[in-house]
Amino acid sequence: MMTGRCVMFLALATASLLLQPDAGASERRAEARGAILLLAAAGDETEPAEPAAVRPTGAPYMQPLGRLSSIMGSVHFLRKLCGDDKAEVWRDKMNEILTTLAPNVADRQILIAAFNEGYRSFESTYRNCTTAAGVALTRYQSEGARLSREISARYGN
Repeated sequence: MMTGRCVMFLALATASLLLQPDAGASERRAEARGAILLLAAAGDETEPAEPAAVRPTGAPYMQPLGRLSSIMGSVHFLRKLCGDDKAEVWRDKMNEILTTLAPNVADRQILIAAFNEGYRSFESTYRNCTTAAGVALTRYQSEGARLSREISARYGN
């Protein structure tokens, strides 16, 4: 379960940035785990064990955290598109969240996919910084700040 300390870090890190007026696809690392058991005593060998499937935790905070990850990907793209010199901070903050929370492989992949989906959804729509892109950026920043506060309040303790 997410600790209060992790949630507070998440909320403070994202809320402070969202309130301020490579991102290409992150490579997913598939971790394969398997074990081969050899019984040397009688010269008997067993079949290789299948790797244990890592499943999403289904933690209640994963849904809003997934949405926040998507928003952060969108904001990262839009700020970069509109020439913000500090646009890379969004990808860096996403990496900090992943490092701090240390989710299992499945949850990590979900959060990374959400960030990338948020980025790609605007990348496929906008080629230039337009008024509509600015409006979307403002709305996403507001939603992200609200989500950060809600996650912190609901799962912080």
